[in-house]
Amino acid sequence: MADYSLMRDVSVVIVTKNEEHKIEAALKSAATASEIVVVDAVSTDHTVEICKKYTSKVYVEQWRGFAAQKQAAVNLAAGPWVFILDSDERFTPELTEEIAAMLKDTVLDGFYVPRKNFFLGRWIKYGGWRPDYTLRLFKKEKGRLEPRAVHEKAVVNGQTGYLKHPIEHYTYGSISEFIGKMDTYSTLSAREYTQGAKRTGIFSNSFIIRPMATFMKMYFLRLGFLDGVHGFILAVLYGYYTFVKYTKIWEMNNQHGLPVKEVKE
Repeated sequence: MADYSLMRDVSVVIVTKNEEHKIEAALKSAATASEIVVVDAVSTDHTVEICKKYTSKVYVEQWRGFAAQKQAAVNLAAGPWVFILDSDERFTPELTEEIAAMLKDTVLDGFYVPRKNFFLGRWIKYGGWRPDYTLRLFKKEKGRLEPRAVHEKAVVNGQTGYLKHPIEHYTYGSISEFIGKMDTYSTLSAREYTQGAKRTGIFSNSFIIRPMATFMKMYFLRLGFLDGVHGFILAVLYGYYTFVKYTKIWEMNNQHGLPVKEVKE
């Protein structure tokens, strides 16, 4: 059996806002880490009280964006290694054992971790949702959050490797939750396109072609149909998200008087 005490080298960092229905399971799963650091964005529910049952390092700060908030949590970590965990994610015993064993003797500076993604309670195996590697474990002195408005990610100045065992990711518990989050994400993404280096606009028919392409890629090319009705619903919803994002880009460009050109992704 693995020596869980080796997790003393790992600080688990989590950012929260009104996560009272999810956060406790995440905190319990991270109990073998040396510390848990929580940066909360002024929750109005019981998130902070729940977090304080599991860690004394709970900080309440105004929301500054996904990347900035997570970087603030990383900066507060005391351990030499940092693991970024979202409130809807869970460590498994197998992953904890693998981390404990890996950190005994490694020359690497960071690790990509696969995610086992659940949608409406079902494990999604196709549609591009598996293995879904994401860089989550890294040496604090080597890693940072890439500054961007949405779909933030960690980057490491050094060598990286891959872990075998996944974190469990419990995504959207309802269609309403998906639509609500995608409204926020699509606005941030559209703003990034129109204001940043990745933009300057779209063809007038991109919000017709791209949603269809998104559906086709997820459902057919990436075999989403093998996930049954859940795979179909996901492909439709991501097509919807793509449609909303590109119509928001179109709207922002018209508001700002920008030329309508093709976005280069």
